[in-house]
Amino acid sequence: MISLHYAARSDVGLVRSSNQDSGYAGPHLCVLCDGMGGPAGGDIASAVAVSHLAPLDNDTHGAEDLLALLRGAVADTHAELAALSAADPSLSGLGTTCIAVMRSGNKLAMVHVGDSRAYQLRDGNLEQVTRDHTFVEYLVETGRLTREEASHHPQRSVLLRVLGDAQGDVMLDESIREAKVGDRWLLCSDGLSGLVSKETIESILNKVEDPGEAAEELISLARKAGGPDNITAVIFDIVDSTTVQTEPQVVGSAASETVVQPRTVASPPAPEPDSPAAKAAALLPNFPAEEEEDEELVDTTPHVTKRWSWPRRILTVLLTLALLGGLGAIAWRWTQNQYYVTISGDSIVIYQGIPQTLGPVKLSKPVETVASPKPSQLDQQMRARLSENVLLPSLSSARNYVSKTVTSHLNDPTPTSSSTLPPAGSASSPAPLNPAPARTQRLQRGQNGEFN
Repeated sequence: MISLHYAARSDVGLVRSSNQDSGYAGPHLCVLCDGMGGPAGGDIASAVAVSHLAPLDNDTHGAEDLLALLRGAVADTHAELAALSAADPSLSGLGTTCIAVMRSGNKLAMVHVGDSRAYQLRDGNLEQVTRDHTFVEYLVETGRLTREEASHHPQRSVLLRVLGDAQGDVMLDESIREAKVGDRWLLCSDGLSGLVSKETIESILNKVEDPGEAAEELISLARKAGGPDNITAVIFDIVDSTTVQTEPQVVGSAASETVVQPRTVASPPAPEPDSPAAKAAALLPNFPAEEEEDEELVDTTPHVTKRWSWPRRILTVLLTLALLGGLGAIAWRWTQNQYYVTISGDSIVIYQGIPQTLGPVKLSKPVETVASPKPSQLDQQMRARLSENVLLPSLSSARNYVSKTVTSHLNDPTPTSSSTLPPAGSASSPAPLNPAPARTQRLQRGQNGEFN
């Protein structure tokens, strides 16, 4: 029987006064979040994300439902963060990166936003399976920077996407892949990946058998390298075993009683008493219903906000980037090198740009209307996916997506009275890098990824 053997570890590091990372590891779900937004905002944001995702940790979900469930939990997190920010202006700009991997049978579904990373170790070889949503990563991908130059670039902490309090939908990279026995996965914050090389990570993951011990050794190496940021690692192995690990592990701010997290949106239904989700709920802090000021979290040293939200501050961001050596023009050119596929009226249309506006200016334009198929010829899953906009890095990839992926979701030519679910493991297309960059800074942070 396929199951997960897992561990979660987190460390505040050697510079930070509080831990804004959150990690969760359970039998069906693993999550890594790296918060930002001030002495309290980042703690709250990452903990809120874990609190919405943890109830999904059970074995009642089919593989075809995984991505929708993860999307829903992320949307609920987004709604709560927006409500918290609206209620308390001091929390304005709070947000978090988020990687969540959920298992059903031999399928793994993943959603990802931000610059935290997921790595897969298969047959001894380590592969980064997420793309960093950073501006320097875009510059690397377009040939404007080398990987070495990016590691020292002054804008290496500028994020293009986060899960925060900004208006608009959260743009996620998402996909499904096989859960292969023998694979090992690492989810980590950039407090680890920014200080420990990929080669060293690969060596540790190959050498240290126990997930907890491997996570601890990786964190120790990051601390020895200076530990300027919080350091969190979630490791899980795909195993074939009748001995199933069931106790979830919660680390970082999600496990801290000192984090204030007023709940302003409806909480999910209570999980079954003996389920992993219920055990996780018992481990998560009992946050008060009303906001209280926690003076212990106030940093008396000058503070620089780690990241800003997008797109609410996009105009300020672009102006700032324009002052930073003409990066505003590069950002505009970047948006016009993106494409997305969506439904417009009774047709499928390929757009150039990104599905956003900057004041009165639209950042996209239609470039091709697909003659066939029509939206009415597609199954419900693909219509829903296209209605959310499928972002792609080039016109050719957009055309390929239509010709191969979209056309594989045609309605049954001989429909019956009941709809047919898509095959287990059908994947939504990954959403590559998206909006114009959000200017953000992190204290002593740096770095730089696709989930196929």
